[in-house]
Amino acid sequence: MPKHRWIPAFLWLCFLVHCPRVPAADPSQAGGRYLVDSWNDLPQNSVISMTQTRDGYLWLGTINGLVRFDGIRSTVYDEYNTPGLASTPIVSLFEDRKGNLWIGTDTAGVALARDGKVISLGIGIGSKGRRLAAIGEDESGAVWLHTQDGQLWHFDEGQTNQFRFFAEFPSQRRVLIVEKGGFVWAAIDRAQAAVAVKSGAAPGLTATMEVPVTNRLDLLLASGRGGYWRLADEQIQKWHSNRLERVLAPYPWSPTMIVTAACEDREGNLVVGTQGGGLWLFDANGEATHLSTTNGLSNDYVLSLLTDREGALWVGTDGGGLCRVRRQVFDTVEATRGLTVQSVSEGKRGLWIGFNYVGYGAFGVAHWTNGALDRFGSSRGVLDSSVRSVFVDRDQRVWVGTYSSGLLQKQSNRFEWVVMPKASRATVFAIHQDRAGALWFGTRAGLNGWNGSEWKSFTKQNGLPADEVRAVVDDRQGNLWVGTRGGGVSRLRDGQWTAFRKQDGLPSDDVSSLYADAEGVLWVGTFGSGLARFHEGQWARYSIADGLVANSIGYVTEDGLGYLWIGSNRGLMRAKKSALNDFARGSSKSVPLRAYGRTDGMPTSECTFESQPAAWTTRDGKMWFSTAKGLVSIDPARIELNTNPPPVVIDSVSIDGQEQIGGLRARALQTVTMAAGKERVEIHYNGLNLSAPERARFKHRMEGYETAWAEVGDNRVASYSRLPPGEYRFQVTASNEDGVWNLEGAVLTLSVEPHFWQTAWFLGLVGVAVLGLVAGAVYYVSTQKLQRQLANLRQQEALEQERARIARDIHDQLGANLTQVSLLGELVESDKDHPGEVAAHAKQISQTALETSRALDEIVWTVNPRNDTLDGLVNYLCKYAQDYLAVAGLRYRLDVPPQLPNAPISPEVRHNVFLAAKEAITNVVRHAQASSAWLRLKLEPDRFTLEIQDDGRGPAGIRGERAQTRNGLRNIAKRMEDVGGRFEIGPASGQGTLVRLTAPLKSH
Repeated sequence: MPKHRWIPAFLWLCFLVHCPRVPAADPSQAGGRYLVDSWNDLPQNSVISMTQTRDGYLWLGTINGLVRFDGIRSTVYDEYNTPGLASTPIVSLFEDRKGNLWIGTDTAGVALARDGKVISLGIGIGSKGRRLAAIGEDESGAVWLHTQDGQLWHFDEGQTNQFRFFAEFPSQRRVLIVEKGGFVWAAIDRAQAAVAVKSGAAPGLTATMEVPVTNRLDLLLASGRGGYWRLADEQIQKWHSNRLERVLAPYPWSPTMIVTAACEDREGNLVVGTQGGGLWLFDANGEATHLSTTNGLSNDYVLSLLTDREGALWVGTDGGGLCRVRRQVFDTVEATRGLTVQSVSEGKRGLWIGFNYVGYGAFGVAHWTNGALDRFGSSRGVLDSSVRSVFVDRDQRVWVGTYSSGLLQKQSNRFEWVVMPKASRATVFAIHQDRAGALWFGTRAGLNGWNGSEWKSFTKQNGLPADEVRAVVDDRQGNLWVGTRGGGVSRLRDGQWTAFRKQDGLPSDDVSSLYADAEGVLWVGTFGSGLARFHEGQWARYSIADGLVANSIGYVTEDGLGYLWIGSNRGLMRAKKSALNDFARGSSKSVPLRAYGRTDGMPTSECTFESQPAAWTTRDGKMWFSTAKGLVSIDPARIELNTNPPPVVIDSVSIDGQEQIGGLRARALQTVTMAAGKERVEIHYNGLNLSAPERARFKHRMEGYETAWAEVGDNRVASYSRLPPGEYRFQVTASNEDGVWNLEGAVLTLSVEPHFWQTAWFLGLVGVAVLGLVAGAVYYVSTQKLQRQLANLRQQEALEQERARIARDIHDQLGANLTQVSLLGELVESDKDHPGEVAAHAKQISQTALETSRALDEIVWTVNPRNDTLDGLVNYLCKYAQDYLAVAGLRYRLDVPPQLPNAPISPEVRHNVFLAAKEAITNVVRHAQASSAWLRLKLEPDRFTLEIQDDGRGPAGIRGERAQTRNGLRNIAKRMEDVGGRFEIGPASGQGTLVRLTAPLKSH
């Protein structure tokens, strides 16, 4: 990109520069002991200002808006999506102790962001020459603003005062700092003064003291440890009040180079950024490390600097985006960079290193001392450049195991081949010296041991479960442990071999490494099945599911500080042995560990395999590790753990894809209501650890819906579908790269509203309705049951009545007749000597029998339900009248329609009407003294009427009412009343009597 020269009063901001994407710097190329990472995919890659707010976010002021950055993602706020933010270029940022974010814009003045709103203060509006140049907060909480045109503003508890400070003098820079526990200093490039507000009715500004500037003042920076840094007169000075304490160093950069930014690191050392010269990091003695594009910085134009709470340095550049500078954890032996290091061992002077190096100038072994690498290739006896193991024994003899040339030993200044009794040319994977001083060599063809005078060999033929030996160690009890490929682990004790295979608890029979610690624990690395622990006869297994970053383990060692170091194909892991032991005992469910890789200064994350020793701890306490791209070292005693628990925030909540979020600097979401009918809620959260955001680990739970915490790794979204209506409490917490957890976390109350049919009032109403329905159903069923019981009782009663009637009829008619026949039979017996009497008795017996037969026929007719019709009643009644009147010698006339309807009538109607009519006909024969009778049937839609008329003497002067008081007539009236009918009697026209019987039809 084109280089900008620094224009007074930041006038270069008038030019909006399109900056091309710059690839992230290779961490391995950083200068000194620093690593540089860069982000050049920001909305705009000129980072003019920076601040870290108390919630942990990094805020960036760019030409294209305000950016909130969490180390991974960025969120942009500009004048288009943020009401109140009237300018897109942001030139200054500051957070006061109340949490308000002060925003200095390019031409729209100063704005204040709080509670999701942006408020313009009306300061510096309309011109780039009026923009905010510096801001600070004094001990009382008052905020001071210094604008480019010399205005000095004082904000204190709602009171605003405006002053002018050297406004009459043009200056390329305006500076304002607040000295810790001291003064508010305001300065221009040629003057510096401590200022204060004069009290009184008309507050004024007073300069309490001045510090002279001889040539030019470039920058003031308040120190976190008291006093302040002053870059002036081409010197880096440390001042306290108006007293110069020391000159740290002269400018290491050209005097013509413009100083643009400064900050302190975590130790209080000064960091200075320049325009076009990159970055200088000073130590306490004034020695400076220079970072520029030549050793990792993305751009030499530095615009802003900031040290975050974890100690990482953030660099805002002009067009190169954002850079993060951290102290390097690992050192790489530069001469080995890019080469595959298989093995390392310490000699009396320096390190011996084994390589797997195939190519031009290949060599297999090298001796590294005093920063120089002495190579041993074919000309010095190492014919095979693929070395698997290198080992310096206690007598300082150097042994080398190769891939195809067997075992070598250094003799003078070259290596000679060593003849082993078996597998002399086989691959030597492992070399180990036990506590007794014996040397053991693990090869592809078995195990060979040499005690200085004789060899021992072990293969499948004499005790080993497999011939390919990859690892050998001995423990403090004198046991020799051997790890094999395909045969698991074997233990040699008192000349006897004991094998431990997968079926015995070992994760895999393919063993890659062994380590026996001082506590008697055996650690076993496997190919693809994780790490195993064997102690007191019990096996435990660790895998990716339990916290490891990989399941293929190349080597295992420890640092003497309580940590186990585990080399894998995806990084070097460091875990507390106590945590590993707790997991083995079941007192924890996962293993917290720290994984190291390229971002920590290693040339690669891939550690080497198939070699022993692949890691070594030297006498000075440093640890050395073999990797696929070089030999790396670290001093475990100098590792600085990140003890800061990461702040946890809930960024936003999305309900059915609709995001619920406040404005700029809005208060954290605490309560969210989910309307009825919404099905999916997504909660986006974050753990703000800027030094290693990719290594954050999270766990969360929805209290009221989940009982256990869900460990979700680095996932930053929790999703729930179709939560039942109710009140829930979502909790989330996070840990940093060193496993330090935020114990408080963040909490969100989620209220899921019910549908109206899920509300209490509706459920209550439904409950009442259900109870009503149940009660109604019970009432209905009970009523129906009672009605059926009543009908059954009525039917039973009717049946009983019918049976009683039949019994009565049988008794009254058949019984009397049979009694009469019996008496007549006795008379016949007594009058057998009188033939005339016998004949009279016989005749009477015959007549009685005929009457009995007729009565029995009448009873059968009455009982038969097929006769329950009007036609059946009338026909039977006519037949009866015809027979009875004919026997009595009376003339008769039947006046009945030729076609009678087959209308049903009840048995009670049929029986009672018949008996009533029979009684009336009998009365005609016995009492009317008639010579003829007339039977008529009249039909109406709802009833029928039988009229029985004679030509006799009539009702004998008796009126109808009186006639009905006679017993026979009363019986007729009672029968008709019982069936809902009517009985009438009276004189017939002319002479005689007319009886009228009216009864209802069954359908009515």
